[in-house]
Amino acid sequence: MFGFFEKLLPTTTDGPDVAPPPGLGSFYWHYARQTGWLLVGLFAAGTAVALLDLLIPIFIGYVVTLVSTHTPREVLTEHWHVLALMAFVQIGVRPLTYLSQNLITNQAIVANLTNLVRWQSHWHVVRQGWSFFQSDFAGRIANRVMQTGPSLRESIIQGTNAVWYILVYGASSIVVLSRTDGRLVIPLVGWFCAYLVMLRFFVPRLRDRSKALSEARSNLTGRVVDSYTNILTVKLFARASDEDAFVRASVDEHTQTYRRQLRMLTFFGLSLSTINACMVVGMGAMAITLWVKGSVGVGVVAMALPLGWQISAMSGWVAMNITGIFENVGTVLDGMKSIATPATMRDPEGATPLHFTAGEVAFKDVSFGYGMSRGVLHHINLTIKPGERIGLVGPSGAGKSTMVNLLLRFFDLESGAILIDGQDIAALTQESLRGHIAVVTQDTSLLHRSIRENIRYGRPEATDAEVEDAAARAHATEFINQLEDWQDRRGFDAHVGERGVKLSGGQRQRIALARVILKNAPILVLDEATSALDSEVEAAIQEQLGTLMEGRTVIAIAHRLSTIARMDRLVVMDKGEIVETGSHTELLAHGGIYARLWERQSGGFQETASI
Repeated sequence: MFGFFEKLLPTTTDGPDVAPPPGLGSFYWHYARQTGWLLVGLFAAGTAVALLDLLIPIFIGYVVTLVSTHTPREVLTEHWHVLALMAFVQIGVRPLTYLSQNLITNQAIVANLTNLVRWQSHWHVVRQGWSFFQSDFAGRIANRVMQTGPSLRESIIQGTNAVWYILVYGASSIVVLSRTDGRLVIPLVGWFCAYLVMLRFFVPRLRDRSKALSEARSNLTGRVVDSYTNILTVKLFARASDEDAFVRASVDEHTQTYRRQLRMLTFFGLSLSTINACMVVGMGAMAITLWVKGSVGVGVVAMALPLGWQISAMSGWVAMNITGIFENVGTVLDGMKSIATPATMRDPEGATPLHFTAGEVAFKDVSFGYGMSRGVLHHINLTIKPGERIGLVGPSGAGKSTMVNLLLRFFDLESGAILIDGQDIAALTQESLRGHIAVVTQDTSLLHRSIRENIRYGRPEATDAEVEDAAARAHATEFINQLEDWQDRRGFDAHVGERGVKLSGGQRQRIALARVILKNAPILVLDEATSALDSEVEAAIQEQLGTLMEGRTVIAIAHRLSTIARMDRLVVMDKGEIVETGSHTELLAHGGIYARLWERQSGGFQETASI
């Protein structure tokens, strides 16, 4: 039985390939509609539970009427079948109805809808452009993805189980009382009006304060995670006290925001308890007055008093649920800032896979400036022939890494075009484009997984033997075999820690090189690929890179000119423009920027034969 309900809503199915809509109602519906008939079942079960609860005071009133107007013998002989039916409803029907409500809520919806929202939110967010993640705390984005699911689920369930319950129960109570004596409805209608006015006053304020509280919590989480992520920098610069102040400011902001919300909740509770007391007293007074006048029997009094008290008790439960609803709605509103954001770098409609033939890369009048008026690249024209190895040279900020980022389509061009084998990369699918380009960067970040999984990331279908061969070619096998993590996993099964912190910079770089060797892509980008290696290991890996570069189109960036001097052609950049091109020897003879850079690094000693 449990298994049947638990399988009614799959959690990791891909959602619509669009961002969830930005409106709150449409955002909820985007996920709620995927539950199918489960929400209808939840409303039906909630209706049945409310009606069955309404029967309790009715049954009490009926029993009081029986015992006050019949002898014990008459009660047992003439009305036993009614009493048995009431017992069956309470012992049999009511528990089964609650069971159905709990099965739909707990087994079918709670875990499944929570993780469906998380999964589809993550699926969308992880496909955002690089700039999306550069503009926010990773911790805050992750917090929003993780918290939106349970908050959306809870607000839906609370709205169904509590708000819908009180509406059904209250409306049915009015019908029952009006059929007995319409005057009994007056206190209840008055209470409903006061309850609605109270909600009209408090709900918008609770919503706004809940949203502010969720934003403050996300900001606090982002700052804490930022401190932990950069803990080495914190330690190296002995800035723990400054980090304390950085986080303390967010803690204080969260505390003040929380206090403002709690003040409103206290005021809300006081208002609710006041109108509840008035309703119970009014209901009792009206029922007793009518009984004194002979307008109603004692059974009606016995029904009206517990009915009023039950509504009073339920209203507190409903009020707490309404408070929870708007606290959760505030969390959802905060989460929508990251989740309901249109993808910043989507494949264009009709995008086609890259049809690789030779590997020619051409920059055609490319200009780009990250949206800044002064720009970073200015009218770049560069054609890299198939199999040609070029080195990008120039001072920091010249635009070298920007050219690589544009080639990988991390950003859309502001003008011009980049072609691979004559195909404009703007019209290609990003996965097929990046699938043909292997990149080794200076700042290598590894996944918090095993060495084997990190290397196999380059080609998921690779065998263990191919993974180990790639590691050997990257001169990584020796240190890998000596690794042991905190759970006694060894060698290729050892985990590297978050972002690879368990490894040295050189070890991380060699794992990254092994990953690229395994990927075996026809276009190779080396961005300071050997900068973290010691001289002996660098010399050994340069030999492997030489083999790896054969037959491939290569773009290499290096500040150490000795590492790229053997490239077929060097492209010198300055202030976003190409200022020189040629071989190492030609550029030295030219006596321009490259020659000055070389002289500065070599101290005036130029001996290309040793390069």
